[in-house]
Amino acid sequence: MPACLSPRTVRSALTAIVVCAASLPALAAGPYEFVPAPQIDLNRVYRVDRSTGEVTSCQYGLRDDNVGVTLCFPAGEGASAQAPAEYGLIASRHTREAGVFRVNFRTGEMSICYVQVREELVVCTPQTNPPPAGSANAAPAARTAPSVTPPQGGGRP
Repeated sequence: MPACLSPRTVRSALTAIVVCAASLPALAAGPYEFVPAPQIDLNRVYRVDRSTGEVTSCQYGLRDDNVGVTLCFPAGEGASAQAPAEYGLIASRHTREAGVFRVNFRTGEMSICYVQVREELVVCTPQTNPPPAGSANAAPAARTAPSVTPPQGGGRP
């Protein structure tokens, strides 16, 4: 073995290759994450900018010529860019829910985002964390509602 390729040099080079290869999936990932709405009769997909938290949505719409059209909804109140962080989207398993959760992986904060059909915008509730264990909850009535997202589907695509 030549002097320039000592076992220590080879181990160091292999370690560097393994470290670089492990970071490739993160580098290859784009700036967006996509999640379908959990509502089973709604063909809507939400998109979040992973670094800014901005949420938008698109869905398929019917046209008379049978080709269809992509309908997209821009970010509205609460869905625009937030403080820089690591954001993601999570769809519940509630089959009648049209909205998704926007999560901040750094702080644990969450908000609910949905398409406000009349305004044709994506809106999100303010980001929040659950209260500490044992503290009084400021909004106990909200826990009894099965869904805060307005009914969707049916008449409009």
